[in-house]
Amino acid sequence: MARIEILDFTIRMKPIVAFCKGLIPESEEEAQKCLFVVELDEIGESQAVNDFLRDEMRRLNQSDICFFTGKQLGLIIKSHGENYTKSFAKKFIFLCNVMGAEFIGHPLVEVLEGYQNFKTWQKALDMPLERICFEQIEQLVKRLYQYGPLGRETMQVLVLHAGYKEISNTLMLWEQIETKLLAHNSRCGGKRLCIDTLHVEEGKISDCYGCSFETCMYYAREKSCFYGGFVVEDLYPKLEKADIVVWICPNYNDAISAKLMAVINRLTALYRQMGFRDKYLYSVVVSGNSGSDSVARQLIGALNINKGFRLPPRFAIMALANEPGEIKEAFDIDSKISTYVNDMCSLIEENIKKY
Repeated sequence: MARIEILDFTIRMKPIVAFCKGLIPESEEEAQKCLFVVELDEIGESQAVNDFLRDEMRRLNQSDICFFTGKQLGLIIKSHGENYTKSFAKKFIFLCNVMGAEFIGHPLVEVLEGYQNFKTWQKALDMPLERICFEQIEQLVKRLYQYGPLGRETMQVLVLHAGYKEISNTLMLWEQIETKLLAHNSRCGGKRLCIDTLHVEEGKISDCYGCSFETCMYYAREKSCFYGGFVVEDLYPKLEKADIVVWICPNYNDAISAKLMAVINRLTALYRQMGFRDKYLYSVVVSGNSGSDSVARQLIGALNINKGFRLPPRFAIMALANEPGEIKEAFDIDSKISTYVNDMCSLIEENIKKY
């Protein structure tokens, strides 16, 4: 059995805690892998967890290092009702990620009162709901234990956007990041990464129309979709090849754009065929006034929790800018870019095959 450090913030979740007993780190590498077990109160919060996060954020601000620096995390959340598990998970993952934690793909097991969220699984597995829950936890622990570098010859980067760099502060910000990444690549012999950009233009993408499960699965077997077009001909092949996917996300009403949301919705057919647990999620988020964290949490929910993308430390660079070009003078932007590029370069180096 994998040996993972368990951090327990529970009220009365005895079965899950008992199930995880004995998973204690035996090495420094194993100690970097942590499973949080959190039980929420009546309003969907955990005071103990919030206090812990607050203390670690203060510690990070004082010393540039905290508990979460370099950690790889998984998460179990228990709720006494039908709500709050996803909203708390997105907040928790976002804050831990800002502090330097990495999350495996599909990092969350939710446990609703009476295990009722596992009824869909029960249709296929024919076993008691509690047993299904424990098996999901066991699989989470195993995936966390086995999680490691990809070992690629070259890291393939796919950049997805739906804007125009002449007017988009978000694209202007990415352009500065890309320039520094390519400079790093040149210094390393030009073999560390390959960047491909895909513009999701007007008229090329339509949202998922909600085909029946059988129809979706039929086309998924061929890595296709009933509606074909741009998604099948351009998006799927590029996404299948990518190791890192960078989402360029201007803040539209505290959410990502409709075109990029359509892209996420249309990933289902490909996801059912291949999964995305060996792909990293990065994002560039620019807001006019505030709300970049709302966009980042939306990406975490859709792509890390639900679609299973890996979430590297500090996956999102976030900034404020209004008028076109204002991003170049945004507060602390040069420092943010340098930190973001350095983090991405470190991740690329970690995932390059060592001979």
